[in-house]
Amino acid sequence: MQINLIGHHVEVTDSMRDYVHTKFEKLERFFDKINNVQVILTVEKLQQVAEATLHINQGEIHAKSDSEDMYAAIDSLTDKLVRQLNKHKDKLNSR
Repeated sequence: MQINLIGHHVEVTDSMRDYVHTKFEKLERFFDKINNVQVILTVEKLQQVAEATLHINQGEIHAKSDSEDMYAAIDSLTDKLVRQLNKHKDKLNSR
């Protein structure tokens, strides 16, 4: 799985990059057919925004999360993506 990490109005530090990589590697436990991931970290006034698009075999999954702390926004983002991946996997298995 390839992870593309982009920062808008924020410098992506090595610790942020490592944190994103460890969080998104856990997503492969839930769904192993993830081709690549586009992660965008943004700062808008007082809000830290994290959004991601997962490119999978049967389409794309997109989620967006915001918080006052960037790490909390990344945590919330991965939780949303886990729910969406489980829903997508259930949909594939029911066919």
